[in-house]
Amino acid sequence: MADAFSNHADHVTAPATRAVAVVPHDANALSDIPKAIYVGTAGNVTMRGVNASADSVWKNVAAGSILPFRAQYVRATGTSAADLLALY
Repeated sequence: MADAFSNHADHVTAPATRAVAVVPHDANALSDIPKAIYVGTAGNVTMRGVNASADSVWKNVAAGSILPFRAQYVRATGTSAADLLALY
């Protein structure tokens, strides 16, 4: 199948081209900084942004939401949402 966009540079606002499961952890950072986080099962998500000095809690995130947040950490403590995907 031809990819009409194969010659375009990737950008933070461009659609993701891959998704990787996120396992929330209190100490381990994500291996790469994603463009966004997809939430498969509703709940709270506790994250720290790439340039932040403190965590933020995103409360009552609906299932199927895409959070346009460049997270460095997704914490286990405070995260009740599940089936999270990092979008790159």
